[in-house]
Amino acid sequence: MSFYQEIISWIKEAKPDKLTVSKKKRELSKKYKVLIPTDIAIYLNATQEDAKIIRNYLQTKPTRTGSGVAVIATMTKPINCPHGSCIYCPGGLNSFFGDVPKSYTGKEPSTMRGIRNDYDPYRIIFNRLEQYIVIGQNPDKVDQIVMGGTFTAFPKKYQHEYIYYSFKAFNDFSRLFFVNGELDIDKFKEFFELPGDINDLDRKQRIKEKILAIKEINAKTLEEEHKDNEDSSIRCIGLTIETKPDWAFADKGIELLNLGTTRIELGIQSVYDDILRFINRGHGAEDAKKAIADLRDLGFKLNFHMMPGLPDIDGKRVNKEKDIESLQEIFSNPEYKPDMLKVYPCMVMPGTELEKKYKEGTFEPLSTEQAAEIIVEMKKIVPEYCRIMRIQRDIPTYVTTAGVGRTNLRQYVDELAKQKDIKCRCIRCREVGHILHKENIKIGEIKILIREYEASNGKEFFISAEDVENDILMGYCRLRFPPRSLHPSITPDTAIIRELHIYGTAIAIGTYDKNATQHKGLGKKLLMKAEEIALSHDKNKMIVISGVGVRKYYEKFGYERDGPYMSKILT
Repeated sequence: MSFYQEIISWIKEAKPDKLTVSKKKRELSKKYKVLIPTDIAIYLNATQEDAKIIRNYLQTKPTRTGSGVAVIATMTKPINCPHGSCIYCPGGLNSFFGDVPKSYTGKEPSTMRGIRNDYDPYRIIFNRLEQYIVIGQNPDKVDQIVMGGTFTAFPKKYQHEYIYYSFKAFNDFSRLFFVNGELDIDKFKEFFELPGDINDLDRKQRIKEKILAIKEINAKTLEEEHKDNEDSSIRCIGLTIETKPDWAFADKGIELLNLGTTRIELGIQSVYDDILRFINRGHGAEDAKKAIADLRDLGFKLNFHMMPGLPDIDGKRVNKEKDIESLQEIFSNPEYKPDMLKVYPCMVMPGTELEKKYKEGTFEPLSTEQAAEIIVEMKKIVPEYCRIMRIQRDIPTYVTTAGVGRTNLRQYVDELAKQKDIKCRCIRCREVGHILHKENIKIGEIKILIREYEASNGKEFFISAEDVENDILMGYCRLRFPPRSLHPSITPDTAIIRELHIYGTAIAIGTYDKNATQHKGLGKKLLMKAEEIALSHDKNKMIVISGVGVRKYYEKFGYERDGPYMSKILT
């Protein structure tokens, strides 16, 4: 007898309450030496006849994700960069790894998912939403991250279709499996043929054909799919794309706004022109500064990618001091100042020009210890307005030639910082969910703090809701006064809200939980404070770069559609 057979048989006989079911799950998990499954997994593994009997004894409504948002990474098809290849970059067409997306190897989880689904965003999203629900999580707020090369350099038709089918997937999945915001578990189970063998090729093919049949019916425009998503059960609350600075000036930014993009991951890599030329990056430091200014003045959130350990102009690895200075520069120079940051130590990858230099004995990459030392030095100076999103690429070490030998570099860095008594002030290290996960702290009085700084010739305000006594960040708002207008919606007296984010366990749209951080009115307080600051500086209009699925939230506070933005006249 299996775990599922025994617990289903027991539920039918015992007719237990939900607390007793939880205890029995723990008991049988130990017996069968399996992870404790969700109630949804139990339901999905029941026969149709048994499912009807046991349903009332199980929690079959998916819960919210711990962060409040379900992240879905979708991979674009392999397309080479117009400028050629950076000397460290794997992947692309006809690469050592075959035809895989640029800068990837085909072995990362998101790339493998892309390959399985023929890089079709519609199928990838259906696949990920199915997985979220099977593990008992409700993905009603999705943050989509489009990965796989220089997106803005791809053909415009491909860009448009990719985003169109992404939104259509969110909306079609909602129409198929949700009724008045509630998951129709039986319809979901029938469509995905659950329980089912994940290795059953015939089953996979049948599900694929069903998804493709839905994909091609009820064709609409992207704007219509955007409109539908505002009220969808699964809403896209943020859309991120990756690109290079030379493909991210104002004209590209405006195109991205119209697609619904809210955040740009920008490959800065280094602040030194000689290094950028040597690695064949295809852009210089001035291009980066221009792209940053253009995108910031359009309202985008900016996530920089930086790469310590690159080769210098002599082909040897840049020295430690120069690497540290590069990371310090992005925080001290107003022409940079990232909202978010990913730090990827340079790795030697098979089939690259850098691998040749490594094998010749010219280049030696950073070790785990050397990379950690550099990153820890950076952590000393990271300001409160920046979030360190990631340290180290999601590339398995078994496919690399040389470099950092640990995939848990972030943990190593945190341990080293602790040894050196360095306390990181970045958003991630202070956000409420991150702290409460590690420590049992009772939240104290929450205050609204304002930090001002200059960036790209404009004034920025980082408005945060914090438990000051315990140094815990509950949420924040990024307000900008742009020095110029790059879009008709932006007047000389316009202020821009680039981001409004509340941390902590979230709850489903339209419901209330007195213990949850989200929906406690913090968002409203931060929004009101931003409007107050704008008015005090003689601004008469506020615009918000809003995710498509969050537009209705801003409507509650008097905001209306204004091109790709939501806007409000301030009085």
